[in-house]
Amino acid sequence: MPDFRFPTADSRRDFLRTLSLGVGATLLAPSAFALPPERRLGVALVGLGKYSTGQLAPALQQTKLCRLVGIATGSPAKAAKWKEQYQLADKNIYNYKNFDRIIDNPDIDVVYVVTPNALHAEFAVRAAQAGKHVMCEKPMATTVADARHMIAASKKAGKQLSIGYRLHFEPHHQELMRLGQTQAYGKINKLLSDNGFKFNNDTPWRVSKSLAGGGPLMDMGIYCLQGCLYTKGQVPLSVTAKFDQKPDNPLFREVESGMSWQLNFADGSTADCRTSYAENLSGRLRAEAANGWLELQPAFAYGGLAGQTSKTPNPLALPNINQQAAQMDDFAACILHNKPTRVPGEMGLRDVQLLLAIYRAAETGQKIPTNEVQQLIDRTQAK
Repeated sequence: MPDFRFPTADSRRDFLRTLSLGVGATLLAPSAFALPPERRLGVALVGLGKYSTGQLAPALQQTKLCRLVGIATGSPAKAAKWKEQYQLADKNIYNYKNFDRIIDNPDIDVVYVVTPNALHAEFAVRAAQAGKHVMCEKPMATTVADARHMIAASKKAGKQLSIGYRLHFEPHHQELMRLGQTQAYGKINKLLSDNGFKFNNDTPWRVSKSLAGGGPLMDMGIYCLQGCLYTKGQVPLSVTAKFDQKPDNPLFREVESGMSWQLNFADGSTADCRTSYAENLSGRLRAEAANGWLELQPAFAYGGLAGQTSKTPNPLALPNINQQAAQMDDFAACILHNKPTRVPGEMGLRDVQLLLAIYRAAETGQKIPTNEVQQLIDRTQAK
């Protein structure tokens, strides 16, 4: 498996080569056929919040290689509702205390962790120790130590760990990866991305420092970060950042309401990004190159994505797909064919390091070299 940990000169080349190979091997669907239901991999969702309810469970009704067979929740009312809605067997319904009993359940092959960010590590490790493959929502973790623990647990169990970067499986983003990494429009000199919305406290954990690890950067901003990395095909040498001025709103006592940051690459190019919980942002990803430009807008929604380039005045003729179904079927195909996922835990670890570097840059007002990030993080977490 490629090392996504952090950007030495060699790892930057490895990262580009790996992404390029991934794009070349990408299929819009991981399988041209559907397995019969009894042969599909069984998936259990841990955490039944908005994303599981509105996106993942419905997507699992459309997958070809996996199916929803189990849940874990701290809410008896949710457990009863899901049991009826999805015809789940009693033996496949867990709470957070008895979750470890999945070790004796052959119906469950994959555990998808969809809890608040700070709880990802606990359930990913417990699932791996129970002998299950793990998918984990982004961001992978709120600390580097947790991310490393998750990777180590999966490796020890001999199981795969995949991060919920759904857009790696989406046709518009795959095309942007291809065009950007092959320099189809020449060297990319500047990237621009923003993503944000007015938060209304419908999910209070997102503005809890202890549960979310931060504000919109840990939620909406990671899409901008990821998009710039895989469009450019490189990781930055340094980052700068600043917090938005907090509005007079008690929601943002613990976390930032918004943030802007810049990624600085070895070839002199930059990526300017912004995220917010205080205003609706356009949700775009744009690359300006020597011989033209590429843009997705909207870029990060669950559907209705659109793209255009300077050489294609009409919108890109690409399909909108069920991103979550494609993502989960791809992981199932990796397990069935014993192939590594293209979004492994090492990639999640790399991004946790970058997110913490961005926070460090905003807190200090300094440019943070990425090769110093791990030392800074280690010192911060030791205090």
